[in-house]
Amino acid sequence: MAERQNIMNKRAAYAVGGNAVFIGVSLMLLGDFMFALNDAMGKWLVASFSVGQVLFIRSLGAFFVLGPMLMRQPPASLYKVEKPQWQLARVVLATADTGLFYAAVAYLPLADVMTFYMAGPIYVAALSHFLLGERIGWRRWLAVLIGFIGVVIALRPSSAMLTWPSIFGLIGSLSFALTLVSGRMLRSTSDTTLVTWQTLGCLVAGAFLSIGAWSPFNTGELFALLLLGVVACAAHLLITRSLKLAPASMLAPLQYTLLLWAILFGWMFFGDFPDIQTLIGAAVIVLAGLFIFHRGNVKQDVEPLVPKNSSHG
Repeated sequence: MAERQNIMNKRAAYAVGGNAVFIGVSLMLLGDFMFALNDAMGKWLVASFSVGQVLFIRSLGAFFVLGPMLMRQPPASLYKVEKPQWQLARVVLATADTGLFYAAVAYLPLADVMTFYMAGPIYVAALSHFLLGERIGWRRWLAVLIGFIGVVIALRPSSAMLTWPSIFGLIGSLSFALTLVSGRMLRSTSDTTLVTWQTLGCLVAGAFLSIGAWSPFNTGELFALLLLGVVACAAHLLITRSLKLAPASMLAPLQYTLLLWAILFGWMFFGDFPDIQTLIGAAVIVLAGLFIFHRGNVKQDVEPLVPKNSSHG
């Protein structure tokens, strides 16, 4: 009888664990979808408003979600933080990441810019070796090199590589990668604190950049600008929760669904479809990134490359 009860308990625990993983995967997919929706909304809005204005009002919108969360934690958690220099660096990098993303999608198709950002985990693998002292074997170094080749293919090796939108996308994706690395240095900081400072950074940068570049808006446009912040913040929360329910190594590759949504939304809303060169570059980047995830899990000497609360959107 005791043995039978044991078996039943194990089955129940397995079922609960399986349900948690399923919910975690579902939340990650929903969070990625919302980030892609945020990116498409951002591209639409920067066609009518300056990047600074979008950043400023978007950040105000985020506080509709952050406000109730901030009320549940002591005020000291915002200013008594670990490693202040890394906190400041993360705010600057996250602000650059978001601002440069919007600056790039103002001129380039959504899928093209997303292709640059999909190389973020590949940059993280390389940067973590130098900044965090994480060991990377020759196979992953080869995958990093192949991933860089994919970026060059997507950039189109020509004078187009020197256009400002492409440079915005490239520097923004590097800022995104450095934001991920800095997030790994601040693991003990609460999610709410990280996102709040990140949002305040965008608010200040947006206020500064919108000087002399402020356009009037109607009620519907104001709602859309505020909704942009709500959607991005909600996506952060969904992804954070998913990482607590399912293994990060399982969830990490799901971020590449962002590229699929970017292609679909770009085609549906803007009539853009990536050309063959961008698709080839994207495929090379995704395959290299997936191999890096796989080798990280096999060797178990590098943590999966999906940190909490990091996104360009």
